[in-house]
Amino acid sequence: MKKNNAQYWVSKLGLLPHPEGGYYKRIFESEERTSSQELTVDFEGNRKLYTSIYFLLTSNDVSHFHRLKSDELWYYHAGSSLTIHIIHENGEYEEIKLGMNLDNGEVPQALVPKYSIFGSSVMEEDTCSLVGCMVSPGFEFQDFELFTQADLLSKYPQYKDIIMKLAYEKIPE
Repeated sequence: MKKNNAQYWVSKLGLLPHPEGGYYKRIFESEERTSSQELTVDFEGNRKLYTSIYFLLTSNDVSHFHRLKSDELWYYHAGSSLTIHIIHENGEYEEIKLGMNLDNGEVPQALVPKYSIFGSSVMEEDTCSLVGCMVSPGFEFQDFELFTQADLLSKYPQYKDIIMKLAYEKIPE
């Protein structure tokens, strides 16, 4: 079945490996820009008002814990449902199931607030999930922060199980 075949989506959509895990391709970006003077976020320079990507994650991979200075809206497109794991700024942990099985608590779109630490995983084996992610103000790699297990365990030892699954042991070079 094509909807659960990662190689189909990677090939048809021209997706590339993402440093956090999975595959992505930027598809939309605003022509307009903003600066930290208009916002409550401290950016260096200007940012596009928004950027949007396709993001594909397989059940053999995870999206490693990371943080952005912007809000990120996630939209379910195809394949298996996906779980977004969030450690909010106040230290509370939340799981959001992104998908179309509303009777099972899934939602077709979800917001990850700026400054949250988050990652994602596909729960069903031998499958993948295709989602869209819109970041506003727009994504720039200089605002992207990855975390190691040690970084997060020192602050959030109560979330050891998910940290061991979604944080890097060592940040890849």
